[in-house]
Amino acid sequence: MSHWLPLVIYLAIGPIAGGLLAGWDRRISARMQSRRGPPILQPFYDVLKLCQKQNLVVRRGQNFYVLFFLLLVIFTGGLFFAGSDLLLVIFALTLAAVFFVLGAYTASSPYSFIGAERELIQMMAYEPMILLTAIGMYMVTKSFSVHDIAAHGTLLVLALPGIFLGFVYALEIKFRKSPFDLSSSHHAHQELVRGITTEFSGRALAMIEVAHWYENVFLLGWVYLFFAAWPLLGVAASLLVFGFVIFVDNVFARLKWRATIRGAWAVALALGFGNILALSLLHHW
Repeated sequence: MSHWLPLVIYLAIGPIAGGLLAGWDRRISARMQSRRGPPILQPFYDVLKLCQKQNLVVRRGQNFYVLFFLLLVIFTGGLFFAGSDLLLVIFALTLAAVFFVLGAYTASSPYSFIGAERELIQMMAYEPMILLTAIGMYMVTKSFSVHDIAAHGTLLVLALPGIFLGFVYALEIKFRKSPFDLSSSHHAHQELVRGITTEFSGRALAMIEVAHWYENVFLLGWVYLFFAAWPLLGVAASLLVFGFVIFVDNVFARLKWRATIRGAWAVALALGFGNILALSLLHHW
């Protein structure tokens, strides 16, 4: 039962923790901008209100894709917290993102269409670093199993400092934060039309928000893996990384898509591949 306990906790507490993190995101961002900010529970109020609104769609198929996006995000986090294979987790995460993009394409709106294309660009930018993170963890622990990686007994960040920094860089893209919020932005001053989610409303938009809550908790759980040998340090590191992502979001302007890809691939090559190369040389010697 203890092996499945993290999965049960994730399924039950994941959206609550994700909503609270979203609330703190808004509050911290507001304080950085010299505003008071909304209540911490405001994201929950927003989702409840969205569920009560009329469900308007351009095409019926778009909500079908959003539903599968939500289910696949939950499935991805479930695999991770159940201790499954990390490569399978990455595949499920990518598949969930593909369904999100397909939903935006189905809406047949020029704004959502551009948002979907930019979402694909973001996927191209962060995927190499995500894969290198899994490879680096395998090189240290000799296993792709999340359960084995968490139980390894040593601080992975000591052997994978470059991988860790590269993964944090990729999180900035995955969280859709500045300077990499190409497909959509949660800041009103960034744009009047919200990119990939422009044509979603009501329950569909609520499902997207809940999916992002689940996804954020899962990604912070991956940060925890780097410090899993010291649980309290792992929790603290995950929260510090989340705070750092918010800080960067509020002090940098949006980059163009070419700069996003060049920067992400350069980081993956220098920090990710460089760290793996260093591990290979150390093992050889």
